[in-house]
Amino acid sequence: MKKMKKNLAGVLFLLPGFTGVIFFTLLPFAEVVKRSFQSAVTAEWVGWKNYKEVFSNTAFRMAASNTLRFTFICIPLLVAVSLVLAVVLQKLKFGKNFLKSAFLVPVAVPAASVVLVWKVLFHSNGLINGLLMRLGCSPISWMSSNAAFIVLVISYLWKNIGYDMILWMAGLAGIPNEIYEAARVDGAGEWRCFRSITMPNLMPSLYTITVLSFLNSFKVFREAWLVAGDYPHQSMYLLQHLYNNWFRELSFDKISAAAVINALVVFILILVLRKSWEKE
Repeated sequence: MKKMKKNLAGVLFLLPGFTGVIFFTLLPFAEVVKRSFQSAVTAEWVGWKNYKEVFSNTAFRMAASNTLRFTFICIPLLVAVSLVLAVVLQKLKFGKNFLKSAFLVPVAVPAASVVLVWKVLFHSNGLINGLLMRLGCSPISWMSSNAAFIVLVISYLWKNIGYDMILWMAGLAGIPNEIYEAARVDGAGEWRCFRSITMPNLMPSLYTITVLSFLNSFKVFREAWLVAGDYPHQSMYLLQHLYNNWFRELSFDKISAAAVINALVVFILILVLRKSWEKE
């Protein structure tokens, strides 16, 4: 009886959140799936026609390719650099709190302010080109050449590195110091301690941080759109740009089909990550 009451209390506790997920996430997504098989204007059932049009669309293939390239470059970089910074900060005795706050500042900076930083730094007459010219180098068209993709990567890393670093430090704080002391007594060096103690204990954190970094990578569109508009250089044309342009054209059938494809790819990638971490 007591166990039954406990289970009922748990169900009642989860019920409001679960209800919200059903009404504000699952049901709207079910509507998107239905629309992906219908025409945009007459809602006539067209089967797989929308999906065929999406896959044959040149803009979709370019945007999907750029988004995948951005993800597979940025996520490993962000995870690795934030881990190194977290390990270094964890060992500091002075100034740790100040540096943590400094790295977290970009998380709190509004997107509009980030755009101003972009324009000051990467404009054709901006600070970086001015510095290059002083050094005798030719200026770079940052936002109208393939260098635009580099700017996008730098912006993402700058915005998210502090957040991931704090998550790593939370994982590092949960590893008992006694394990490191025992390993050092046995003659283990810093690299051996990191490889044999730190990383195995950080595997649960690694999965969480990787998934969160992957989901946060979709938010880089805000800065990219504010600084370069609806049609930026093709190297930084992402899926979000495409969805925005299709929405303006009222192409709800293509948006729905592309959104379903996008959701399936994200879901499969997260499942693959989970399986690989479970094996570890």
